[in-house]
Amino acid sequence: MGEFPPFPAAARAAGEAVCGAPIELTEISYRRGAAVWKAAGPEGAVAVKVGDDEGAAVTQREAAVLKAIGWPDYLLASGEGEEAGVAWLVTRWFTGPSTGQVFAPVRRDMDGKAGALSASVDLCRAVADLHASGWIHSDLQPAHGIHTDHGVRLLDLSWSWRRGLEPTSDFRGGLTHLVAPELAAAINIGIQPVTPSAAAEVYALAGTLWTCITGRWPLDYAAAGIDPVQLTPANLRTHIAGRRVPLDTASPWPAFQDILRPVLLGRTGDRPTAAELAESLAKVAM
Repeated sequence: MGEFPPFPAAARAAGEAVCGAPIELTEISYRRGAAVWKAAGPEGAVAVKVGDDEGAAVTQREAAVLKAIGWPDYLLASGEGEEAGVAWLVTRWFTGPSTGQVFAPVRRDMDGKAGALSASVDLCRAVADLHASGWIHSDLQPAHGIHTDHGVRLLDLSWSWRRGLEPTSDFRGGLTHLVAPELAAAINIGIQPVTPSAAAEVYALAGTLWTCITGRWPLDYAAAGIDPVQLTPANLRTHIAGRRVPLDTASPWPAFQDILRPVLLGRTGDRPTAAELAESLAKVAM
């Protein structure tokens, strides 16, 4: 992940205002110019994201998104660092496993399908509620849904959008392995800004759940003779857009995957909504 950037004094003060002083910092991740810490104090814990260089604009956009969505207990504070080109935000620390973590027993062929099925339905309903409010998350993946005692909390909304807050020219569809074919095609032909649809998001949602079940990406690159590590994201999107890569054949939970398969293989207009996907999954036998 590289060496973490300095922690802004203003972000520390904001964390202490919520958690009490002193706060203890735990490094969580540092990718693409955005570092995340867990800051814990005597009165609670928060997540602090600091963006530098290209990550600063992304962090500022996420703060703007969270302000616009207005979810309680999400955005607690935001600002700029002491040095130019640094931005930070503070959100509540949500306690609970990610969707990928909930599925860990299923991937190990252990008992855990009841919990995984419930988590899947909850995630789909959380996405459906987001869509109903006019928003698209735009970067769904196994780590971006946290299952708390008070419901699913969606994380990493840097690329989320609604009308009036369109994606920036830097948006590339989210995690490439989960990008819908039609979105991959639009990105590669240079449509700017490329705007994801609810249907493209449902594809990413189904792909996320497929990955949670199998521990592998939904598309079987080896079967297509492709090493994704050796390809640029643009080249990989070309294969995805052309539907040149078959769906992965791993099948640890056939009844569940039979619900996801047509979402990943069908036409854009034939995909269910997130709410409809939740209803279908709720009926899956274990």
